Amino acid sequence: MSADPLLRVDDLSVHFGGNQGILDRFLGDDKGVVRAVDNVSLDIGENDVVALVGESGCGKTTLGKAMIGLQRPTSGTVRFRGQDIWKSDLEPGDIPYKEIRKSLQMVHQDAGNSLDPNRTIFKNLNPALKKWRPELNLVERRELVHQMLDTVGLTPADDYASRYPHQLSGGEAQRTVIVRSMLLEPDLILADEAVSALDVSLRVNLMDLLLELQEMFSTSFVFISHNMANARYLAGRADGRIAVMYLGRIVEIGPADEIIKNPQHPYTKSLLWATSGLSEINDPIETPPVRKIDIPDPENPPSGCRFHTRCPEAREYCTSNTPDLAGMSGPSDRHEAACFDAHDSIDYRNSEPLTDDLDIGVADDAEQPAD
Repeated sequence: MSADPLLRVDDLSVHFGGNQGILDRFLGDDKGVVRAVDNVSLDIGENDVVALVGESGCGKTTLGKAMIGLQRPTSGTVRFRGQDIWKSDLEPGDIPYKEIRKSLQMVHQDAGNSLDPNRTIFKNLNPALKKWRPELNLVERRELVHQMLDTVGLTPADDYASRYPHQLSGGEAQRTVIVRSMLLEPDLILADEAVSALDVSLRVNLMDLLLELQEMFSTSFVFISHNMANARYLAGRADGRIAVMYLGRIVEIGPADEIIKNPQHPYTKSLLWATSGLSEINDPIETPPVRKIDIPDPENPPSGCRFHTRCPEAREYCTSNTPDLAGMSGPSDRHEAACFDAHDSIDYRNSEPLTDDLDIGVADDAEQPAD
């Protein structure tokens, strides 16, 4: 990644809840606080694709919203082209705050609910153009909407522009909200489970559309999914990366092909095992590669490595020490993992394996592959 990425996240944390008083904070008592995102760092380049993957509740959406300015972080920074997006509204910089907001857009999971049912498609799309591109008159805005509807396959465009949301299929509604984001010519789009509500064939078609739009407009995408197969498809075809999250932290990130064929973190291996069609790429095993079924309480995450309570490779050293996300030796310098076993830590090797009984279980978010 270049020294000056499109978006840079440094030590970002987002914590929720807790009824802390002044004395609690002074004593460091954070009981009841959910660390949805905890000290995450990530760079997004120009025309880049990163797929965030993990079980429900791991912090994917919270991280994504903080990255585009929709969720204020507890600590850390998010910089767009070098400028802190959370200070730009208070401390004007080289890039106006309004321009930053326009450049960072989102496509929601439930397209139908993000469209006003009482307005036609054009009237749903027009307000964003009117607000963010005031130089365009009504005729120019209508022409631009029709062009984008044509681009995403909603033809004839004049017919679709006059329809109401209830007259669209699920796939058509999702294409419509993609148009709404793309009309603003953003530099980065957060696609939050944008294909999860569609059947397999429609998922592939919509992901192909996202890739076409990325190439056409040089837009970067952060694609959130709990489905490893979807992440592999999108990130793999875009030469992007898959970032695996667990309990608020990125535990592995790298090129899609390396994550799938050479996973280094035990949690990544469990997600691959749970995804039909992907586990065959690795050595087939009959039992899931986890020690415990249940995910720990995010209000009280395990000490040390947060995955050690479920990790079949865990040792005593993992219970009190936190592994850093560090580069792997291999064909790519973009592959990183937060695992003592993956980095062959001497202290880890010299400690005793955890001996509690193994449970038979696996992530409950497994789905069928996208293709």
